[in-house]
Amino acid sequence: MVDAADGTAFTHEQGARARKLFAAVVLAALDDAIADDKKYGNGPEQIARWARSRDGREVLSCAGIDPNERVVAGLMEFVSKGVRTSVALAREESERRHAAAAAEAEAA
Repeated sequence: MVDAADGTAFTHEQGARARKLFAAVVLAALDDAIADDKKYGNGPEQIARWARSRDGREVLSCAGIDPNERVVAGLMEFVSKGVRTSVALAREESERRHAAAAAEAEAA
C-alpha cells in the first residue's frame, strides 16, 4: 500500500516538474517576441502565430495553459507592453508581498 502511494506521489511530482519546464518555454517565447517587437516591431504577431501553431498549442497545453483565443490575446497584450518576463515576475512577486504585508497590518 505504501509503495502505491509513493509511486503516485512520484508521478505527480514528475508532472509538476514537466509543467514548470514547459512554462519556462512559454516565458522564453514571450521574451523572444518582446525582443522581436523591439527590433522589428512585430512581436505581438509573432507570439500570436506561435501560440496558434501546433507546437505552440502543445507547449501551452503541457504548461497547463488552455490554448484558446483569450490566452492568445493576453500573450499579445503582454508582448506589446514590452516588459521582460523576469522583470514582470519580480514586480508581481514584490506587489504580492506588499499586499500581504498591508493585509497583516490592517488585521493587527
